[in-house]
Amino acid sequence: MDKIIKGSVTTLGCRVNQYESDAIMQELASLGVTICSPSEICDIYVINTCTVTAESDRKSRQLIRRCIKKNPQAVIIVTGCFAQVNPSTVLAIEGVDFVCGNNAKSLIAKKALELYKSRTEPCAYMPDIFNSKFDTMRVGAPMTRTRAFIKIEDGCDSKCAYCIIPKARGNVRSNPREYVIDEVKNIASEGCREIVLTGIETAAYGKDFKNGYTLGDLLIEINEIDGIDRIRLGSLDPASVTREFVDKIKGLDKVMNHFHISMQSGCTRTLNMMKRKYNIDMAKQNLDYLREQIPETMLSADVITGFPDERDEDFYETYKFFEKERFLHLHIFPYSKRKGTVAFEMANQVDEQVKKDRLHALSALQERIKEQLHGEFIKKHEQVSVLFESNADGYACGHAPNFMEIRVKTENDLSGQILNVKLLSYDKEYLYGEII
Repeated sequence: MDKIIKGSVTTLGCRVNQYESDAIMQELASLGVTICSPSEICDIYVINTCTVTAESDRKSRQLIRRCIKKNPQAVIIVTGCFAQVNPSTVLAIEGVDFVCGNNAKSLIAKKALELYKSRTEPCAYMPDIFNSKFDTMRVGAPMTRTRAFIKIEDGCDSKCAYCIIPKARGNVRSNPREYVIDEVKNIASEGCREIVLTGIETAAYGKDFKNGYTLGDLLIEINEIDGIDRIRLGSLDPASVTREFVDKIKGLDKVMNHFHISMQSGCTRTLNMMKRKYNIDMAKQNLDYLREQIPETMLSADVITGFPDERDEDFYETYKFFEKERFLHLHIFPYSKRKGTVAFEMANQVDEQVKKDRLHALSALQERIKEQLHGEFIKKHEQVSVLFESNADGYACGHAPNFMEIRVKTENDLSGQILNVKLLSYDKEYLYGEII
């Protein structure tokens, strides 16, 4: 009887990393590897790292060493953004067998089996991420048949002052439309109801094509695919939410009325220091048109507090912007210094406690706004369509089209089902209801 080969893939960071890890796991499984939890003793460990903050670097190193300690004889493969930016640092960790660049993750599963069968000297493979094509990977539907992430783009051509990711991901590279369409059809055939199109700079999809094909064109095609009921998008730069883009997607019934916006700040002075591609007037104009053309749109956003030389009055502008614009969710982060970025060398670095105080103030504001939005929604709508995804604490949990979180008291597993829910009550976190 052949020995069972156990393998695990550990992921830090963004949805793109998660997609790539899922693809690696599925490829390992197709090659006969039994996929296990990283907490188990495995024969193969793949660690997909992140480098967006200094804390991400620390966690990446910690995970690598934890896997080595779990089984010193295991094959250890490290990939992801921390590995891309610091290959020699990773390779110097005793026990690491292979360091793989971000644009070669499609090779990892086969390489893992090769190393399991015949060890070689530790080495790294780092293809040029600035002069290469999209590294196409494939995933099937998730086990829950609810939401699947599809990576349509890699890389970023922006040069934001705080961000190290362009050095880790390279230039914009788009997955050819035929590969994306084929992957969506495959996922739909497996019963998955919702897809999320994601990338490092999602809205830049098609920028590297010569035929003028854009993200809006891709959405039009995907909207016609049978079996997919809901389409969502990864993070969008406010500058990309143009009238042309909105006019292309506003009539697409499967594109959900929730958009995640990479705002970062609500103050034009701070945005200029960050080297973002828009100011507040442009962002507001674009988002107003989006809300006007797609009824009852809800927005969420990323926000950084305490960027170098962010003054009290700058933060106040940010506070007032979000108070007025009323986003459903804010993902708020204190600024983190990253060596190798412009902001790392900037003067007037903000005190850590000030960063936290501003974060807490913005979080408290957002908590109040979210509860208000819940109350307004339940007054206007008696029922809502919900895609259920999980069960927790005696509730089936899912999301409405606008990404409000819904809970229904039941012991039944409703995962993967889209059902109408009569709305009954709300709090600052959830809407509550019953199945109609």
